Amino acid sequence: MRDLAPLLIGEDPFEIERLWQKLFLAMMGHGMTGVVGGGALAAIDMALWDIKGKALNRPVCDLLGGKIRDRVRLYPHAHSAERARELVDRGYSALKTGGVSDPLAKVEAIRREVGPNVDIMVDIHGPPWLTTKDAIRMGQALEEYDLLFYEDPVAPEDVDALARVSAAVNLPIAAGERHAHIWGVRELIERELIDVVQPDTGRAGGLMQMKKIAAMAEAHYITFAPHDGSLGPVAEMAAVHLCATLPNFLILEHLEDDVPQRYEVMQPQPTIENGFLRVPDAPGLGIDIVEEAIAHYPSDGNVSPPNLAEYTYFRARDRRAAWLHPQAPSASDEFN
Repeated sequence: MRDLAPLLIGEDPFEIERLWQKLFLAMMGHGMTGVVGGGALAAIDMALWDIKGKALNRPVCDLLGGKIRDRVRLYPHAHSAERARELVDRGYSALKTGGVSDPLAKVEAIRREVGPNVDIMVDIHGPPWLTTKDAIRMGQALEEYDLLFYEDPVAPEDVDALARVSAAVNLPIAAGERHAHIWGVRELIERELIDVVQPDTGRAGGLMQMKKIAAMAEAHYITFAPHDGSLGPVAEMAAVHLCATLPNFLILEHLEDDVPQRYEVMQPQPTIENGFLRVPDAPGLGIDIVEEAIAHYPSDGNVSPPNLAEYTYFRARDRRAAWLHPQAPSASDEFN
């Protein structure tokens, strides 16, 4: 952000696409732009849309083509049957579970608890120690639970592995949260390896990049379900404005009860009823940050290494049988 700031001084904030191209070109001088650079671009892009909307006295969704829906369907996370029941009782009709510890057991317990009328998604988190064959084996075991989608079954770098999983598993496949900009997800969409594309509002490079991704996906009959598992509330509201305008929007990830500061750093709070978030009609993103509250929570960094004996990205798989059978003992709690 500090590197990019001088390039914005004195510019017209209404010229969002031109400024994005200028910043992107500047960043490309350091090599290919990944999710860190994409996150910086996304932050600036969101701020520019908010400025423009407030200057014109219109909500951002109006500037992105206008609403085709007044509310956006959400799904929170549930890693136990008890949490699933609590969320369903609050009005949610879709839930995500999974992780890399006992995903099959979690799905079985949750489906038994909530019944067939609640959509369930499973995120395996693309662990690089999971072979393609095991990702297929797990996906096939999950087929009987009629998931809304099976997310990140393999590491995001291995596109051919994703193609093999997609061909072998009779479930909708979702991916895309770990990619930046349209070029990051181009191959996933053009080869139709996925059924659901999941750009992250804090990583993908901005709302216009996400809208372009959605258009690419629409041309291939692929649905759009933004990742929100690591966002703050401002970026979530930016996603809401975009999702309100997209014909191929499916559902938006939403963190519920994660940290108390989520409910302090932004006002007003979104209106959530029966598992849907109402699209704000106030100018800009429809919210304002509370700078005093943000000052109480200085960042300590956004990286924490996993609890591993060996710090290696790719590593061998162990305790395979326990992971693939829901009644077996827990395979590992390292990545819950």
